[in-house]
Amino acid sequence: MTTVIPNPGLGTFRLQGDALKSAVTEALDLGFRHIDTAQFYDNEAEIGELLATADVARADLFLTTKVWHENLVSEKLIASVRESLARLKTDYVDLLLIHWPSPEEAVPMEEYISGLLEARKLGLTRHIGVSNFTTRQLRQAIDIAGPGQILTNQIEVHPYLQNEAVVNFCQQQGIVVTGYMPLAVGKVLEDSTLASIAGKHGTSIPQVVLAWLKHRDIVAIPSSTKRAHLEANLKAFELGLSEEDLSAIRTLDRNERIANPDFAPEWD
Repeated sequence: MTTVIPNPGLGTFRLQGDALKSAVTEALDLGFRHIDTAQFYDNEAEIGELLATADVARADLFLTTKVWHENLVSEKLIASVRESLARLKTDYVDLLLIHWPSPEEAVPMEEYISGLLEARKLGLTRHIGVSNFTTRQLRQAIDIAGPGQILTNQIEVHPYLQNEAVVNFCQQQGIVVTGYMPLAVGKVLEDSTLASIAGKHGTSIPQVVLAWLKHRDIVAIPSSTKRAHLEANLKAFELGLSEEDLSAIRTLDRNERIANPDFAPEWD
């Protein structure tokens, strides 16, 4: 599957201050062009400052942000996107996502998916998508937006939560899967199966995981602040895994979900 979303990207959840500056500066210097943020991360303004002074043209960047669920009603959604753009110091984002479906469906999906379409029509975003949507919610979103309109569903994917049902449904519908928390917030680093595969290839566990995601046609957005780790993330995409490797990783799936707030949908 080919996608307009550069792979890998830089995730910025929980990054602020010097850590964010280091991550963005080093990533751009190494050739990363996909930066992922969100209204909820409270770092759009810092990212805007960093990108405004970076030696990279805006047209060469792929910038994603996400609308927080408190801004899903129609009178708030567009206004909140304009505020995000002001913080990011740009006239548009490349990808605008709904961060979470409305908790307990308090806001009808028709309202906020239509809001995404309106944002795109106004030129505030080039592409639209969703995040943390189940297959049922994706079907509903496709019915509202129309086939081919939703570029991606950004979901948690790592060896312990392989999310097969949602990944397969997205790919059948031509929706790109963007995987967040690919390293399971570091839990994969202690895994003996992944360590064995990494040893066989003379590489690291994070590189094995990112190569596995690439094999599944999933866009990865790992978060890292160190240049060596960012460089290793890029090199991971040159690594080929055998069927034996892939089979071993499949056995690690245990439906272990890390991002599971009390307002999350009823997962697949």
